[in-house]
Amino acid sequence: MLDNLAVARWALLASALVCVAPVGATAGSAERTLANGLKVVVKEDHRSPVVVAMVWYRAGSMDEVSGTTGVAHVLEHMMFKGTQRVAGGEFSRIIARAGGRSNAFTSRDHTAYHEQLHKSKLALALELEADRMVNLQFSAEEFGKEMKVIMEERRMRTDDDPHAQLSETMMATIYAVHPYRTPVIGWMNDLENMRLADAREWYEKWYAPNNATLVVGGDVEAEEVFRLAGKFFGPIPARALPQRKSQVEPPQRGVKRVNLKAPAEQPYLLMAYHVPVLRDVDNDWEPYALSVLGGVLDGSAAARLPKELVKNSRIANSAGSSYDIANRGPGLFLLDGIPAEGKSAGEVETALRDQIRRLVEEGISEDELRRVKAQVIAAQVFAQDSVFYQAMRIGALDTVGLPHDSVDRQMKKLQEVSAAQVREVARKYLVDDNLTVAVLDPQRVATGAPAPEGGKRP
Repeated sequence: MLDNLAVARWALLASALVCVAPVGATAGSAERTLANGLKVVVKEDHRSPVVVAMVWYRAGSMDEVSGTTGVAHVLEHMMFKGTQRVAGGEFSRIIARAGGRSNAFTSRDHTAYHEQLHKSKLALALELEADRMVNLQFSAEEFGKEMKVIMEERRMRTDDDPHAQLSETMMATIYAVHPYRTPVIGWMNDLENMRLADAREWYEKWYAPNNATLVVGGDVEAEEVFRLAGKFFGPIPARALPQRKSQVEPPQRGVKRVNLKAPAEQPYLLMAYHVPVLRDVDNDWEPYALSVLGGVLDGSAAARLPKELVKNSRIANSAGSSYDIANRGPGLFLLDGIPAEGKSAGEVETALRDQIRRLVEEGISEDELRRVKAQVIAAQVFAQDSVFYQAMRIGALDTVGLPHDSVDRQMKKLQEVSAAQVREVARKYLVDDNLTVAVLDPQRVATGAPAPEGGKRP
């Protein structure tokens, strides 16, 4: 499973912020670091006899180099292809026979592997994860099969999806040097030329206990989890990790624009502004204000963009915004819209710009501010019903360098955001010198004409 730029907008706002522990859940988490550098975080939640185990590696597509883009995701696939003890393809079957399920995902910032199963099977999950952390086998035959699967995945998810194509093109335009410019799945040319040695080198470089965090959530006792982690992961030696060089995107000076011609029924507009992300939970304020700004613009039927552009003026069939507060790399504040029948992407851009102008000139009301804060809190309370979500939040925050136990502090900072601060971040960051505009120019395929290679007619 890959990260996607077009993730659910409200989930982006809610998931990176904070949560309130519901009745019955154990507040707080316990943490311990093994001698080999593996961080172990336990979140007890005794409402049901379920456990989630996740291993997060601080290595994602942003750590790749030119020529091997996509290798982080390639290795994710290879991690299910067997070790010295477990035959290829058996990992998931073993978990399934134990009544559980397993999966993995790769993002720009990290790669994570997870199992959900009955609490009595936790030892099984940890034993299997520890085994493939150090004993992965690299079969040329399996590698060849997986590369075909991955290239087909790219065709289906990107090459045959005009919105995904536009997102990919936009990211490559926004960033001149930062590795966020490359797609997580990789460029097709790099996939076609990927070698087994590339995947093995990635594994040997980054898959080490001192570059990983084990997160366990659910009906468990912290001390027992620490004991099991020590038993299965403790014998794995730490390794020297490559030096991570700081990769800073140079300042943008003027609007960047890109048009993409692709088979599609409707135009589509994306606008992206360079903005900061959260680095210091206690001393930053702008990322919290940007999160609230995202809620003012989108997140409910009462938010400005769906209300003004879709319901009132009917310029757009859909319009929204998103902001991910927590990344290892630089941040973006996104606006998007699909024009209504008879309207153009240019008219939607004008309408979006007008909403930003009005917000900067007039500010937001206290009623809007209260509504957004209440919605974020409510989203977090509902999300906490999921043990999997709790583990996801811990792992995601930890791998980007934020304290996973800073829930209450983040909530306090969010509640302190003022209407003036929301107006200020809009004035400061939503400006042309930070802006990239990407437009999908739909190309209709004539009846009877051959469909695009590897794709379908729109």
